[in-house]
Amino acid sequence: MKKQIFLCSAAVALIFFGGSVLRAQDNDGCKLSTLSGDYSFRISGQVFSPSGAVVTQRDGVAMAHYDGAGNFTQADFVFANGVLVPGPTDAATGFHINETGTYTVNPDCTGTATINFPAPGLGLSGAVIRVMFVLGNHGRTVHQIVSSLTPPGPTGKQAPVPANIHADGEKLGAVPAASDPNA
Repeated sequence: MKKQIFLCSAAVALIFFGGSVLRAQDNDGCKLSTLSGDYSFRISGQVFSPSGAVVTQRDGVAMAHYDGAGNFTQADFVFANGVLVPGPTDAATGFHINETGTYTVNPDCTGTATINFPAPGLGLSGAVIRVMFVLGNHGRTVHQIVSSLTPPGPTGKQAPVPANIHADGEKLGAVPAASDPNA
């Protein structure tokens, strides 16, 4: 009889407490401030012609700073077919600079971002990249895929091109202590 009572008690505890344990481990509850601070990214993928042929292979790294309120800045070092992509660079680091953007974070930890690159000259617009992302590890990792890439060109005349580019990033800085309630 004691064994049956114990098993019933265990089942009731699992029903009541098991669900809350599972909910505590999922990503529901993300917000803009979940994506905040400095993140490093590895970028890789291809840009295609309208016919579907690979035009360029992209590989690079980026560093982004998210303000926790929907805005970010970025520096990158990206190659297209082995040649550094043109753009303004920092004299000390060689990284491309002056990249800015906005982002949204949904409660389920999905989100979107738009990266605006500097215009290469008068009468030209800079490239615009839109990405879809998923936050993981309580906002410490970011997995991105390009949803739209508009290359630089005459203002108002450029159109998006097909691309398959992804980036995976992680937050920089010390790992929070296990006792940190925000970990």
